[in-house]
Amino acid sequence: MHAKAPAAMPVVLAQAQPNIALVKYWGKRNTPLNLPVAGSLSITLDRLWTRTRVRFVPGLAADRVRLNGRDDAVAARRVMACLDLLRERAGAALYAEVESTNNFPTAAGLASSASGFAALVRAGAAALGLELAPEDLSRLARRCSGSAARSIFGGFVEWARGELTDGTDSTAHALLPASAWPLGVAVAVTSTAPKAVGSTAGMQRTAETSPFQRAWVDGQEADLAAARAAVLARDFAVLAEISEHSCLKMHALALAARPGLLYWNGATIEGMHRVRSLRAQGVPVFFTVDAGPQLKAVCEPHALPGVAAALREVPGVVEVIECGLGEGARLLPADSVTPP
Repeated sequence: MHAKAPAAMPVVLAQAQPNIALVKYWGKRNTPLNLPVAGSLSITLDRLWTRTRVRFVPGLAADRVRLNGRDDAVAARRVMACLDLLRERAGAALYAEVESTNNFPTAAGLASSASGFAALVRAGAAALGLELAPEDLSRLARRCSGSAARSIFGGFVEWARGELTDGTDSTAHALLPASAWPLGVAVAVTSTAPKAVGSTAGMQRTAETSPFQRAWVDGQEADLAAARAAVLARDFAVLAEISEHSCLKMHALALAARPGLLYWNGATIEGMHRVRSLRAQGVPVFFTVDAGPQLKAVCEPHALPGVAAALREVPGVVEVIECGLGEGARLLPADSVTPP
């Protein structure tokens, strides 16, 4: 539904959580529209969040953007482009004040762009008076950051590749709510520094130079179907096998680019060994790693304290954050919680 921007604009606050892909997509068939080469499947986390406050202000000469309490010119350009999509949808021409805060490291391989743009789209749409279905929010979030399409939803989420050139059929949807199959996630932070090569640039380099690109794309549908079936059946062992397989394939693909993309550090690798050692001892746990050095160990809830303790013993692990599965992007009372 379209809505004309009112004269007095509300302050709107939204929160979204990052998602962790279990079946990766790593590659875009259309970069401007952020259309993936394949579908993907993810889980949304609970304890990590982005909170974003948006207000469209009559008379403002340009958008004002602050990230984690600071001006960030690079992030501001992406935020402004996202706001332009919302303004176009609403038929509005007002500029906005945006304040966004993460309670976890930014641009370090913890999906801060996914939660950030999901929160921005959720807050910005409401601030402009747009009443959009979750699938419409997902499409808009995808245009701003591909994986943000998934953070609109909570629990287990699937993002469809789509076939249409305009991308209208490439949207995420909820596969299974968090309450239907609670899992634990131990996030082992091995570095808080921004990664040297961002995901978009890494995907482009991989697609252009990796000799394994074709095999990666060809194998994705089978991986996605197996993971989807495992989630719907609550089959932890099968989900563990396909998730680690997808993770290692993605990084093999990136390693074979020219020059090769090495997102891991020593603690990442040792963390993988520790997870496999735990599993060999009967602990229900598996790992996944996105484009960055942070390791996520997914486990059954009762195993989370022991998995987290084992990862804290790994040399080079800075912090271990214990999470469950969380909700999708949502509005918060603007006067109850605000970004610092």
